[in-house]
Amino acid sequence: LTLWDTAGQEDLSRLRALSYPDTDVILMCFAINSPSSFHNLLCNWIHEIRHFCPDVPFILVGNKKDLEDDPETHHRVRTETARNLANQIKAYKYMECSAKTKIGVIEVFTAAATATLTPKDPKKGRCTLL
Repeated sequence: LTLWDTAGQEDLSRLRALSYPDTDVILMCFAINSPSSFHNLLCNWIHEIRHFCPDVPFILVGNKKDLEDDPETHHRVRTETARNLANQIKAYKYMECSAKTKIGVIEVFTAAATATLTPKDPKKGRCTLL
């Protein structure tokens, strides 16, 4: 298992493209307490992933689930909104987790492993000889 944290800084975008070949699954993350990070997925990441990894399954992940009910979190991305986006962009799955409390972390990585083992559409880009 190799993990790449492809930084979102614009000055690293050329280097980031080098990490995409041979990718088996992508965890596309945003912070649930940051609507701007969710918006950044829409404006930048979804397009980039589809360009460089059109056939790679990806999981949309809402991070910082521990802040979901925090009174200091004034604006948050609702689970329903994120699920709707996941369906719209044909993500393998939408999940939420918290690295701080470890809620859902194992499930995210289990889903990532499962996504890599799920057979791709056999009709797409393959030749079958009988």
